[in-house]
Amino acid sequence: MIQETVERYRAYLEKLRAYEHAMGLMSYDMNTVMPKGAGPIVGDTFGVLSEVMYDMVTSPETEAMQREILEHRSEVDPVIVRTAELAMEERARIACIPKDEYVQYTIDQTTADQVWHEAKLKSDFPMFLPHLEKLVAANKRFAKYYKPDAPVYDTMLDAYEKGLNTETLDRFFKTVRERLVPVIAKIKDQPNVDFLHRHYPVADQRVFSDYLMDVLGLDKNHCIIGETEHPFTTEFTKYDVRITTHYHEDAVEASMYSVIHEGGHATYERNIADEIARLPIGCGVSMSVHESQSRFFENIIGRSEPFIEAIFPKMREIFPEQLSGVTAHEFYVAVNKAEPSLIRTEADELTYSLHVMIRYELEKRLFNGDLEPKDLPKEWNRLYKEYLGVDVPDDRRGVLQDSHWASGLFGYFPSYALGSAYGAQLIKRMEQEIDVWGNVKKGNLKPIVDWLTEHIYRFGCMKEPGKLMEEAFGAPFDPTYYTDYLTEKYTTLYGLI
Repeated sequence: MIQETVERYRAYLEKLRAYEHAMGLMSYDMNTVMPKGAGPIVGDTFGVLSEVMYDMVTSPETEAMQREILEHRSEVDPVIVRTAELAMEERARIACIPKDEYVQYTIDQTTADQVWHEAKLKSDFPMFLPHLEKLVAANKRFAKYYKPDAPVYDTMLDAYEKGLNTETLDRFFKTVRERLVPVIAKIKDQPNVDFLHRHYPVADQRVFSDYLMDVLGLDKNHCIIGETEHPFTTEFTKYDVRITTHYHEDAVEASMYSVIHEGGHATYERNIADEIARLPIGCGVSMSVHESQSRFFENIIGRSEPFIEAIFPKMREIFPEQLSGVTAHEFYVAVNKAEPSLIRTEADELTYSLHVMIRYELEKRLFNGDLEPKDLPKEWNRLYKEYLGVDVPDDRRGVLQDSHWASGLFGYFPSYALGSAYGAQLIKRMEQEIDVWGNVKKGNLKPIVDWLTEHIYRFGCMKEPGKLMEEAFGAPFDPTYYTDYLTEKYTTLYGLI
């Protein structure tokens, strides 16, 4: 009897995956090649598909199958049991939302994303504001539907990292601020980085991007690269992963590190175990764990001197005039320049988490009722001055720079800082078991990917994120690994006392 239920549940999961695949393809298309005028019809299509998926996920029949599987867990494949467990949790989040609100929210997300693109180009926050207000209000309602007695922002954080709350993050960011701000303050003299801003034709940068994908070990039969305003990665299964970048002809390192960052996300997805790849649990377990991989490859590996030494001959081949007279060491120093700046995605390792902390403080106040959406630009600019000492010249380089809020991704930003910290603790454990830097210097990242696959990637969502990472670390999470790593690196780079 239970095996019949399992087979029906598998059929349901396959059908659900097909709808998710269709919506994912539409979302990728919308952010890469879709003509601007197609937005309204795409929004309508998203609305129809989201209604179908809502009915599937919340139906009594689906709930009955999941409950039966969990009641007979000892007789069922643990992969299906885990799938049912997580699906019940997701169902609880969705079923408490009235269907008409859920569908309308999907449409509003699509519209907001389209308006954000235009508003950013025009540096026009008032154009985006009504759409942002809708998304904020909806997320507040949804959080209260799900957990009426819990702080709204804690509920939203938990959706991206199970168990995460403002109390934990306040402690984490306090450690980051207290330990890193003094290091930042000591930096005075800056290296020459002029050669990074010479003219790098997009066509040549595309060739370089393909090369970087090869270095990362990304199979182009299963992973492609597109172009978009704000780089992202989307995965349909491990067999179809898509990364994106944005090229700047006067800033070669911008796309370079976007490709490595998004390539880190793709590397995670590409190495999930085959037996779970077509199931909902066949994906990264949480946003912080996912960002730990993108930030790990972007910074800890990608900005290391051994990595630069490995790829620099190819860079000189692709960009001979631009890098004429430049050494690998000079390039390494340049891409690690630490200086307060405006744009999060282009920020250096040392100051990066302050960018995230600003967004965290704004979101926390936004959802605790201390800040209205209309006041975001003013507060954004104030915090950038207070935390980073920079003046924000316009909304395009300020409150409109990130795409996350236009997609309703409130509570996501802290994942970047936590992920960065996870990566610093991972490298310490990895160095005890494999010759990390000897392999990196040879341009051989396979042993590193194999180690991460063994400890993280292959499990998908089979384990809770906290347990998964603690086992990978071989110890509880400790943010001082992160602050120590950055302090040591930048003290050496800048000769600080």
